[in-house]
Amino acid sequence: MALGARIDPYRGFNFLVEIDGLVVGGFSDVSGLQAEIEVHDYREGGLNQYMHRLAGPVRYPGNLILKRGVTDNLSLWLWHKEVRGGKIQRRNVSILLLDDSRKTVRVWHLDQAWPVKWAGPDLRAEGNTVAVESLELAHSGFSLV
Repeated sequence: MALGARIDPYRGFNFLVEIDGLVVGGFSDVSGLQAEIEVHDYREGGLNQYMHRLAGPVRYPGNLILKRGVTDNLSLWLWHKEVRGGKIQRRNVSILLLDDSRKTVRVWHLDQAWPVKWAGPDLRAEGNTVAVESLELAHSGFSLV
């Protein structure tokens, strides 16, 4: 790459969602992909009052939220229904970010995800927007692969 060459960032609308290796299409929004490292303050004893800031464990503070237009595909609803019935079926979920030529450039892999909340669409007679459902997934962490 030439020095000073411009590198444009990837666009946030160009992504796919895979659940157990199968592309589940039509998502308009993916949010909650976050991790943070806990910080622990440790103060030295004696006359020195210096405060050390130590790294603690990694936390995944929020759930992943997937939103998509309502279609005939009931797979997400059925997965949530199984969990509601006591059959917790954990699945691996991957979020694939694509470049402008639809080539995968980043993949976030979530381990042991399972639905904890499903929300149906807001229906309004005076509107003309797409009916959107959302599924919230708890998980055991994620990695950039």
